[in-house]
Amino acid sequence: MTDVELRPWSADDLDLLRRANTPELMDQLGGIETDAQVVARHERYLRLQREGTGFQFRIVIAGHPEGVGIVGYWHRDEGGQATLEAGWSVEAAYRGRGIAPAAVVAMLEQVRAAGETLPVHAYPRVDNPASNAVCRKAGFTLLGEVDFEVAPGRVLHTNDWVARLARAAASARLT
Repeated sequence: MTDVELRPWSADDLDLLRRANTPELMDQLGGIETDAQVVARHERYLRLQREGTGFQFRIVIAGHPEGVGIVGYWHRDEGGQATLEAGWSVEAAYRGRGIAPAAVVAMLEQVRAAGETLPVHAYPRVDNPASNAVCRKAGFTLLGEVDFEVAPGRVLHTNDWVARLARAAASARLT
């Protein structure tokens, strides 16, 4: 798998988020954001860490300390059940190199290291073969198709993938 390093999201990562605000990357979330919305998202990422409700990371590869993508997780309520949700994006110039699956695997390791045991869900659109492949390669299990509200009033037809941290951690202890 591709070597990636995850660095905690910092105040210096706003430019990375601006570079991710492209039609092909933001299509999965409802479209390009205004600069004010990008700044607000950046502030949300920083707040997740301060409040302990999630964590975003800059994806770094050799020769690119500025980052080539974003991966992270956050707490959410799924029909009355506490879960984690994961999301990621890799800049177009770096796709197809195994960066996203490696970053998601590394992120899941960070989630486990943080002591989380809640299931981690990912919701790529059903018509996004690349993100669905990332889920498969990172060890998620497909639960099925769902209509998922990504923003108030913005519903996408997605696949619901889950990674079960507690079971994976128990399996690791047995080997």
